Amino acid sequence: MTSRLSSLTGTGNYFEDFQVGDRLRHVRGKTVGEFENQVLTHLVMNTAHAHFNEHAMQSSPWGKRLVFGLVTGSIVVGLATQDTAENALAELGLDELRFTSPVFHGDTLYAASEVVETGGADREDAGIVVFRHHGYNQDGKKVFEGKRRVLLKRRSHWSER
Repeated sequence: MTSRLSSLTGTGNYFEDFQVGDRLRHVRGKTVGEFENQVLTHLVMNTAHAHFNEHAMQSSPWGKRLVFGLVTGSIVVGLATQDTAENALAELGLDELRFTSPVFHGDTLYAASEVVETGGADREDAGIVVFRHHGYNQDGKKVFEGKRRVLLKRRSHWSER
């Protein structure tokens, strides 16, 4: 099992570079602002009080508004993408999404990934890698987990082009 503790960007992230059991800790972080939550939540027409009504949420168990879970998931996947999908031909799916702890405006998110499966494409130019992405807040508390399938270029086909 390989353990990679930093970014793969620039050093290769073709299909052949990933093996089941690989673990990556992505180096970037992203602080979640009011803007990200409001724009994406409105864009998908989620009108839950938990995301918009500060007064109502003051009496909730959290005491303040929550960041919409799909904003959290999008940021975590985005943080991982630089290392896991720089050579992607297609995003094939997201499965088993879990929002394990609340995220609030001002929290900073970080991502880690593990390779759980490779193969699955009958193509000479690309192969499928399945990643399990984990998202953590600034205190190291897990806030997100999900599996992502990506069709990645094969170095053996694309490096000469």
